[in-house]
Amino acid sequence: MQRDIHLLFADDNPGDRELAREALEHCAERVHLHTACDGAEALDFLRQFNKYKSAPRPDVVLLDINMPRMDGLETLKIIKNDIDLMTIPVVVFSSSTAPTDLQLAYALHANAYVIKPSGLGDFLRAVQEIEKFWGEVATSSHYKQGGQHERKTVSSIAG
Repeated sequence: MQRDIHLLFADDNPGDRELAREALEHCAERVHLHTACDGAEALDFLRQFNKYKSAPRPDVVLLDINMPRMDGLETLKIIKNDIDLMTIPVVVFSSSTAPTDLQLAYALHANAYVIKPSGLGDFLRAVQEIEKFWGEVATSSHYKQGGQHERKTVSSIAG
């Protein structure tokens, strides 16, 4: 079943952010791509701070590792230790092939680690496959039957 999906992509490279937008053009009516240029901006979006006061809760977050101000691994650590954010799936989407980055990402509870392809076609396919899995196969923690999103958090569910 296809449903609306909100995807947050944090990457300091504007070219990669634009390629992600291009990769999702075929499903733009149901995939809402939100972007951040670093981990600090991604956290503002997730916590609805500053200019993101009405930001939707994303179904999945894609994080690059090497970003200024706050890198992807630090951002991942904060997300997975925040009771209101920890249930959001996070995919590390990085060009890093370093085994230590991969191991640390999974130790910090990344839901997946995808090595960012260098070729244009492969990059577009990777983004499309990530969207396909999280948008069509997996079920998010804040998805209501009937296709509507709720901004549910662990603290609001636990009471």
